[in-house]
Amino acid sequence: MASLIGRLRAHPRAPLLAAALAGAATALGQAPWGWWWFTLPALAAVLALVAAAPTLRAGFLRAWAAGAGGFILAMVWIVEPFLIDPWTHGWMAPFALLLLPGGLGLFWGAAGAFVVWTARGWSARLWLLVPALLAGEALRGHVLTGFPWAMLGHIWIDTPAGQAAAWMGALGLSLLSLTLAAAIAQAATTGGHRPVAAAAVALAAAGLLGGAWGVGTTRLASPGPEARDLRLRLVQPNAAQDLKWDADHSRAFFFRHLDLTAAPTADGRAPDLVLWSETAVPFFLERPGDGLFMAAEAAGGAPLLMGIQRSEVSRDGGIHFFNSLAVIDPEGAPVAVYDKHHLVPFGEYVPVLGRFADRPGMGWLGGFASQVLLGYSAGPGPVLLDLGAAGRVLPLICYEAIFSRNLRGTDRPDWLVQVTNDAWFGERIGPFQHLAQARLRAIEQGLPLVRAANTGVSAVIDARGQIVASLGMGRAGTVDADLPGALSQTPYARIGDWPWHAALALVLLGATLLRLRRADH
Repeated sequence: MASLIGRLRAHPRAPLLAAALAGAATALGQAPWGWWWFTLPALAAVLALVAAAPTLRAGFLRAWAAGAGGFILAMVWIVEPFLIDPWTHGWMAPFALLLLPGGLGLFWGAAGAFVVWTARGWSARLWLLVPALLAGEALRGHVLTGFPWAMLGHIWIDTPAGQAAAWMGALGLSLLSLTLAAAIAQAATTGGHRPVAAAAVALAAAGLLGGAWGVGTTRLASPGPEARDLRLRLVQPNAAQDLKWDADHSRAFFFRHLDLTAAPTADGRAPDLVLWSETAVPFFLERPGDGLFMAAEAAGGAPLLMGIQRSEVSRDGGIHFFNSLAVIDPEGAPVAVYDKHHLVPFGEYVPVLGRFADRPGMGWLGGFASQVLLGYSAGPGPVLLDLGAAGRVLPLICYEAIFSRNLRGTDRPDWLVQVTNDAWFGERIGPFQHLAQARLRAIEQGLPLVRAANTGVSAVIDARGQIVASLGMGRAGTVDADLPGALSQTPYARIGDWPWHAALALVLLGATLLRLRRADH
């Protein structure tokens, strides 16, 4: 056994394998596991391996392998949407599981190559990896419309340290993860021959974590705003995705919505506002038949927020379809509509090729998650819906809630609402990561967020990201709760990510200039 281990260590691919395994281990800090204490040493091992790379190519491959390994484990749920209709889309599942994590890993790989090219010495590379990887986290939230899922900072969402997002957002939490991991790697590496320096680094890291934890604990313990006198009813029908659009079952699911909406509350108080999930109904907004009237009647005089599809004809005669949220008044009339503006690539539309979706046999180009062959068109952007006594709400449809920038561009709302259909994500990993990111948006903004899901997980979340009431996976039912109050506008809500972007650009530009200057000499 000892000789086998020795041969494995001596193998030229051993560091690459070690990086991939350590990278996979970093994912265990994400929901639903939440093992942040496992992520930190695993991330420290990744940083140490990349910093020790002998060549630029090795730096890129080690960092890429670590990133790809982490994203594969964190996002193994990505195969679930393709298995809803396995005979049609199942062949794409392995490609999605490999290509998406592999593509996201390129941001890590680029960071690894950059530090090997730029910095001299193991310690210099180690610490330069902190801003380089953080820049990769920022970039992957924007490139090709962005996908900031499973960020390194998301490991803190369910801990007191996650409250720091009110000041510094998800990138700030990612900086915390990277700094602590670099300190662990530095202390572990220098401990044998420089114990005093190693102890100082370890003490500083403990102080940083303790400070973030203490500030978060204090924030959570401080008196919060009183709940508003607004009773909400969230309706979760638990419609199976493979049956949701079947002609017979879709009718049954609609009537399930009606029955749950009209059911009496436990305390006898009628809801002031009812919320249904994303694409909750089988009809289009402009062709509802009696559907809107029936929904309003079930709501018993309360306004209803309903996820629904709609279509419109453009000036050139083309037809556009939208994934929308409509406000239905007590008479069954739509009084306000929001159209989802940040669509899922390949899910709700196919970039470039989607324009050919109306041709025979090419309907899949509309996006496999779209319920219309042509795919969805994007709405104009974030809007506030004025609900009268219920205040002004900023709507987010499904995937939009993973982007903090989607909560900008309007006046400050009174609260946030997310309608979603997490049946696409399976039942074990994806829905809980999606929920965690919704909680992070509430912390960042200091606003309550109400989440109505087809299944997994409908929840009322307060302005500190804490779940007040919820209904879990695989269950049909309702959530009845008062709307939590809002906190004052947070520093992050006022400023956003631009200070991080500016600081990262300056640090990486400075490192590049120093490298070029050194090359000239």
